[in-house]
Amino acid sequence: MPHLALYTFGVLQSPLADPAPLTREFHDIGEAVYRKISQHPGYLAHAEAAETAETADATDGGRGSHFDLDWGAWGEFAVPVWYGKGRTVETTALATTLSLWTDLGPAFDAIYSGLHREALNRRYDWFERTGHANYVFWWVPDGTIPTWQDGVSRLEHLNANGSAPRAFTFHHPFTPEGTPIKGNANKFGPQSYQVRSTP
Repeated sequence: MPHLALYTFGVLQSPLADPAPLTREFHDIGEAVYRKISQHPGYLAHAEAAETAETADATDGGRGSHFDLDWGAWGEFAVPVWYGKGRTVETTALATTLSLWTDLGPAFDAIYSGLHREALNRRYDWFERTGHANYVFWWVPDGTIPTWQDGVSRLEHLNANGSAPRAFTFHHPFTPEGTPIKGNANKFGPQSYQVRSTP
């Protein structure tokens, strides 16, 4: 059965290495959100860099550059074309995730409830308003691990073309077969799929 890939990307107002209280707060909240999300039903996995003594030192426990880390099967780290900030430990100013889910329903529940919902309500304290979509979904065959480059290309496709089977959002989702889904966005899941009639 196909799995759902989710890529998120945001440009931060200040670098991850910035010692300011707001940046520290974002980092601390992010760690708590990741822990909670990873326990959510329907969550399968997310991209994590291989931990070595050098990367732990270089990233200050997760803050800093993502570009030089070893992401294993998730591939070489990549960012959308509109990211114009730094790429060093001192200047990287982005927050991004790449994850796998069983379906749209569990992903929706995890994102729009609990700690993640609270963080979403504060997003403009930390993130720039870029005018670009900040997340994208697509279906992958069972056993496939999406790469960072997959996520970037899907997000750029979404920004250029809108929702399509190749790259879509909660507002305009598609089944694994590429059929548009209609219905209540809060009630995702195989049993709730209703195919939209096409004109």
